[in-house]
Order: sequence, then C-alpha cells, then structure tokens
Amino acid sequence: MRYLITLLFVLTLTGCGQKNGEEAGDTAGGSRVVIGVSVLTLTHSFFQDLTDTLKEEAERNGMEVILTSCEFDIARQQNQISDFIVQRVDAMVLAPCDSKAVGTSIAEANKAGIPVFTVDIAALAEGVDVVTHIATDNYSGGRLAAEAVLEAIGRSGQVAIIDHPEVESVILRTRGFLEVINEANAENARLEVVAQLPASGVQDRAFRVAEDILQAHADLDAIFAINDQTALGAVAALEKSGRSGQVKVIGFDGTLEGKQAIRDGKVYADVIQHPDEIGKSVVMAIIGYMAGETLPKEILIPATIYRQADTEADPVLQTEGAK
Repeated sequence: MRYLITLLFVLTLTGCGQKNGEEAGDTAGGSRVVIGVSVLTLTHSFFQDLTDTLKEEAERNGMEVILTSCEFDIARQQNQISDFIVQRVDAMVLAPCDSKAVGTSIAEANKAGIPVFTVDIAALAEGVDVVTHIATDNYSGGRLAAEAVLEAIGRSGQVAIIDHPEVESVILRTRGFLEVINEANAENARLEVVAQLPASGVQDRAFRVAEDILQAHADLDAIFAINDQTALGAVAALEKSGRSGQVKVIGFDGTLEGKQAIRDGKVYADVIQHPDEIGKSVVMAIIGYMAGETLPKEILIPATIYRQADTEADPVLQTEGAK
C-alpha cells in the first residue's frame, strides 16, 4: 500500500521521538545516536539538498551523521556499508547505487542488528529487511510527466525516453509515464514511444544518447528525461542539431539548472521533487522507530509539475537573478 506523508505524520514522530524523558538523540544507554549515510552521489543538487537537511535535522535532535557517497560505484557503496557495520552505527540510511546488488550489504546490516532505511531509491533485493523507504512518489511523478507531454504535443506524435533502469525510482517514473501514454492510446490517441535508451542519469551520456535518438527519428516530438541532468543533456543535443524548440523536453527533479532551462524555454516542464522533506522525514522516521513506533513500509512525498509560468514567482530564480 502506498502512503503519502503528511504534516500530521511528521509532527506525530517529532512528538514521540523521545524515550522516557531521554533526549531524541540518545540511545537507551545514554550514548549519542550515530547514523551512517551512503547516497548515490553528492554531485547532484537533489542529494546535496537531501543530505544537508538530513544532517541539520539529525543535529537538531542530538544525533551524529557519518555522510558518504558511492558516486555510482556499487563496490564503493558496499565498502561504505561494511565500514558502518564495523563502526556499529545505530542506523543506516541508503540511497542504493544498484537496487538489487545492494541486497547482500543490507543483509549484513540486518545480521548485525542495524536498522536500515532507504531514501529516494529503494532496495529491490529479496529477503532483506528495510524499516521504511522514504521517497518522492515517483510513479505519480512519471504520470505527471506524461500528462505534460500530452499538454505539450497533443495526442499524436513520437516520444522518446532517456532512461536509467538500474535504479528503482526511475523504474517507477517510466512505469507511470508509459501507463499514461498507453491509457491515452486506448482512448484513440496516436502516441508512439520510438526509443527508450539508458544514459545513467548523467548529462554527458544523455547528450550522446539524445544525439543518437535525434539522428534516428527525424519526426520526434518529445523527450522524457528521467532527471534534470538528462534533460540538460537532451537540450544540448537539440541545440547542436538545430532542433531546439521543435522537440519538447520534460524533465524530473526541480534543480536550479532545470528551472533556469524552463524559464528560458529550453525545457517545457519539470516534475518537482522535495528532497528537503525527504531528508527531514527520514530523521523523524529513525526517531519514531527508536521510540517503538510502527512505521509504514513506504512513505511517499508528493511530486508537483512546474512550467514556465511558475518561474515568474519562483523565489529561487528571483534570488539567483538578483546575484
């Protein structure tokens, strides 16, 4: 069952995040709670915002955070998790590099009795225990992206997806996207997905993949890019090919660069995530778990759609423009 996180949930966890008068960041023995965090990358503003908020919220509650990043290297992430086990952290927060390959490391944490929480990217390995997964509602976000495509090009045309199928969050995005396309076609739309190619969520790879798609499909109408770096790679390929503005690009994230591209008319729309809410929510979930709360297996933060009209009143862009 899918859960959408609410303010009530956060406030409930905040209120019950103490044990018999202890500080929230203290264990039963009085020592400070230590959280080991390993995320996919810290080169992306999404994970920077998520981890910044996570650290701030943890410190506010008297907890210590050991922050690491695997930078797309599963072996590196496995080593980071092994180090957390050796250090006997009180909890782990993981954004897996590979949703299936991370399973062996989570099993080791389970065996060591360390609770594991996942953020943004879920673990898909069988037989492992994750307390809860906290993420954007990526499935619904994918549906929003497809609705933006329909809005941009109508109910007829060629569409490409620049994918990253190794991670669970993107699997959900593309699933939601394709379901809306199929539903529209079942109602007499004529939308054709002519390409679905991986680019690892990286801008330079997305640029090369988009170049290949554009060369193969002269009549392409839209590209769904699974994150903003992918969208910016597609924009660069469109500019190089002289087709900028002819092919509508739909992104996913809500980074400053993505919003700037929307403001400038280079990207049609973005599905906006809220990484700060994810970072805060995972700390609240850890506090609730240590207080004996029963948590849902999944806590989903709603995504929203962002268009060029939204840039006019966006305080982030206004601040950036004033610099």
